[in-house]
Amino acid sequence: MTQSTLPNAAKTRPSFLTNWRSYVVYVGFALVFIFFSIFLRDAGFLSSNNLLNIVRQTATISVMAVAMTFVIASGEIDLSIGSIAGLSSVLAALTIPQFGPLGGALAGVLGGALIGLINGSLVTGLGIPSFLVTLGMLGIANGVAQWMTATAPVPILNDGFNNFFGSGDLGPIPSLFIWTVVALGIGHFILRRTSFGRSVLAVGGNATAANYSGINVARTKLMVLLASGAVAGLAGMLYAGRLNSGRFQWGQGDELSVIAAVILGGTPLFGGAGTVFGAVLGALMIGLINNGLILMGLEYSQQLIIRGAIIILAVALARRK
Repeated sequence: MTQSTLPNAAKTRPSFLTNWRSYVVYVGFALVFIFFSIFLRDAGFLSSNNLLNIVRQTATISVMAVAMTFVIASGEIDLSIGSIAGLSSVLAALTIPQFGPLGGALAGVLGGALIGLINGSLVTGLGIPSFLVTLGMLGIANGVAQWMTATAPVPILNDGFNNFFGSGDLGPIPSLFIWTVVALGIGHFILRRTSFGRSVLAVGGNATAANYSGINVARTKLMVLLASGAVAGLAGMLYAGRLNSGRFQWGQGDELSVIAAVILGGTPLFGGAGTVFGAVLGALMIGLINNGLILMGLEYSQQLIIRGAIIILAVALARRK
């Protein structure tokens, strides 16, 4: 390499200073954690019980954020993911008394997968925008869950199910943390190490070019939305296990937090790129903010304002031109 080419090579070498926007969620997470650690030290923020509580409360959002990363990276959106989780928890709660915990879990996850398949079929088969399809399915899933239970919670008395999916611990480690790590590992591997993951990113970046390169765009989007429904079903099992019941309210409104976590983590809203690790960290950051604001004794309305401002600021800083 000649001396004249050195400056050009240096320009093409990425660095933190030239690509700092990609690290906003990591820096933001560290700053928020340090801030609360200093000012809420006496309020028990750093206690092991509180930190584990943050993990438990954000586990379902983290797991759904993994699936939503694929959906958004492919150029689609799934607004029904929270309602599917609620309906799946109801399906599990109603099935467990007759078919046991395994039957209940299968009913919940397969029920979510079926709804995801319907969403994907309507998007790819009829060409209806995923925003409209999943917005409609949000209401349908929530309405079905209310109708099946007459809006009342359905208790789950099976300790094995509850411990496995949410209430139990493996030594000092909550089962919900294990589910989060498993979802993170599988999602990261599929997105970064498999041809399907590369197809998802290609479809989200330019569907026409992906089609010309031999990628089945419709099938890829169908599989992404089907998987989103199945993972929402799994999240419903985590809700049911942690709260020992199935109810239509579990997961209600989670779609906004899940989407915020994914975008906050660095996945562009219009697809073409994605990071599962960033999405999970975004979910933890939102949980960290929620927990800190509660310990500060702020009113719920004040919490909403501050949390929204922080998320908007972080996303604005991370936005690439």
